[in-house]
Parts: sequence; structure tokens; C-alpha cells
Amino acid sequence: MELANRVKTLSPSSTLAITAKANELKKQGHDVIGLGAGEPDFNTPDYILDAAMNAMKNGHTKYTPSGGIPELKQAIADKFKTDNGLSYTPEELIVTTGAKHALYTLFQVLLNEGDDVIVPAPYWVSYTEQIKLAQGNPVIAHATEQTNFKITPEQLEATITPNTKALIINSPNNPTGMVYSREELQKLGEVCLKHGVLIVSDEIYEKLIYTDDSHVSIAELSPSLKAQTIIINGVSKSHAMTGWRIGYAAGPMEIIKPMTNLASHSTSNPTSIAQYAALAAYRSNKDSSKDMRRIFAERLELLYDLLNDIPGISCVKPKGAFYLFPNVREAMNMNGFKTVDEWVKALLEEEKVALVPGTGFGAHENVRLSYAVSTDALKEASKRIKRFVMNHQSSTQQ
Repeated sequence: MELANRVKTLSPSSTLAITAKANELKKQGHDVIGLGAGEPDFNTPDYILDAAMNAMKNGHTKYTPSGGIPELKQAIADKFKTDNGLSYTPEELIVTTGAKHALYTLFQVLLNEGDDVIVPAPYWVSYTEQIKLAQGNPVIAHATEQTNFKITPEQLEATITPNTKALIINSPNNPTGMVYSREELQKLGEVCLKHGVLIVSDEIYEKLIYTDDSHVSIAELSPSLKAQTIIINGVSKSHAMTGWRIGYAAGPMEIIKPMTNLASHSTSNPTSIAQYAALAAYRSNKDSSKDMRRIFAERLELLYDLLNDIPGISCVKPKGAFYLFPNVREAMNMNGFKTVDEWVKALLEEEKVALVPGTGFGAHENVRLSYAVSTDALKEASKRIKRFVMNHQSSTQQ
């Protein structure tokens, strides 16, 4: 059977692929350490679990409005007011089946064939694929380690063409963990305002920053930028609720309304029980991310030092999320591997450590390591990686 052209160019998720391979080896009895996880290794807090149970007992198991229950939309609006100093009406908000679905729905209503979306690299793997599914063109703006994996205003200006519809900003960033400062966002925003480019601000990791700096949303910098920004967020990372699949988008009503209409014909609504769980997450005065931030910060310091002690591996220190994105080019060369994919594959097969190759993120010399695992696992994984590098270095020199 002939498939639709739109799916023929799709690439499988590299993060899910490495996780599947690691799980396969685990089933075979191997001691695999997986550092590919894109989710916190904490369970959802008890008060949220209790709220979900109560929702079921109280009969909240039916269809809901496509854009989300009014109580949750109000709680999200309150969150924006408190955390970001931003005011949104319920009509400017949509609750979706995860932040990924918010992005997918946005691109579907925003893009026509031939529209360009600027995607700074390294980027999260699904951005480019979702843009292509909407018949748009992902235009990659490569950031380097010299700029801490962040694009510059000059670079953005040079990338914009008459076909440019939007720019994606992901801060804190997956896969690099880098965070744009207020000043950096202001300068990028000025370029977007000058050219009428919509800003898609993915802020899913906003609660996971490990410096004294607080999260800054580009939409809070000026009314003009707010009017030209769609914020994507959710409870997955902030409240350890990845499996609950509750995300949301906030922005101009003329974009949010068609997103809601499209959702009504695709998912009908996000899961009712999960919505009530997310409502409890936002209505509670508890900071569910506080303990996670402390533990992740400790792991970051540990893994950063361990990686930089391995020959041929260098790493820019991130400020947020829960990933490190080291450059392994020298290690690859020393070990006799031509591509980072080959290096990662051999590491998994020989030392049973699962990393995600940077190729899926638009970076061909890097790997992504998640420190959403125990400190013991991080220490053991680093030991195995170092052994792998040293063993292959010896073999290439023989």
C-alpha cells in the first residue's frame, strides 16, 4: 500500500530508539545503564496521585471541553501571573495531550507549504519532524560550543527570509541544558519584531535551573513580544508527570482558537483524570520541583567532573534541564570511529551504557547524557565510558 508522502521523510526518535535497544539488552540479562531518559526519575507526588484518585471517585471520567476544563485553564493563567508576570484569558489558553501535542497542533494550524521555521541546533528531535509533517521547512541555525550552544541576534538576522514564519526558542534547552539570559532573549526578540516572525517559546524545563538566575520567558519582556509569542509548557518535567500527558499553549486568541478546533477533531480532549491531577499540581502551594532541583544540581556537578576527566571528551557546563551534551570528537578519533552513532553503538554493545547520539539533535560530534538516574549509576556509567575510551585507544595504537 502506498503511504502518504508526509510520513515518508520522518525519522524515528533517536531517544526512543536507544531506549528500546537498551531495554532489549536488559531483557537478555545484561546490566545496562541507560542515560537516555528524557524524564525525571521521581514518581509523581502523592498529593497529585490523591487528586487523580478523587477525580475518578467523583465521576470526572467523562469527556471535557476540547481545550481543557475551565478550572485547569484558570490555574494555568494564575501560574503565568505568579511565575512570569503574564496575563492570559482562558480564550488564550489550550490544554493539550502533552506539550508535544501542543507543538504539533500549533504547527498544523500555523504552517502552509513552503513556510520556514528557524530551528536553532542543537534541537529537540521532534521539532524538525513536526514542522515537516505540517509541510513546513525546518531551517537549521547551528549554534556552537563557543556561544554556549545559543544562537546570536546576528545569526538569526542572517537566517530570516521572506518565507520565515516562526522561530523556536527552547530555554532551558534539550539537549544542551543551556539557558538564554534576559539580555539575549531581548536581542533575539527585537530581531523577530523587526521582521514579524512569530516566536515559539518552549519552556517545559523552566523549573529546572541550577543557578541563582530565575527563568525568563521572552513573552514577559514587552507587550509587543507577548503578542508575538506562543508559549509551550506542561507539568511533565516540573511535577514528574511525563506519563500523564498534560501540556498547554498560551498566546494570541487567533492562534489558540484554531488549535482548539483542531484538537476537537483529533484527541477530543486531554484525559479528564490527568487534567484534575494537573489542577492539583498547580493549585497546591507545594513546590514539587524543589527537591528535584537540589538532587539534579548535585548530580550535574558530579557527572560534569567525571566526564571532563575522560580523555577525548569535553563538556560545556549547562545551567538547566537534566542533560549534559559533551563533545566526543577526540574520543571518536582516538577510538577509530568515523561517526558518533558508531561510537555510541559500540559503547552500548561493549560496556552496556546507553547514550543518545547527537545526530538526532543536529550535532554530529556530541552525545546526550541524562542525569535523571542515581548517583551510583552515574559513577558506574562514567567508569565504563572511560574504560571503553582507554581500551579502544590502546587497540588503535597497536
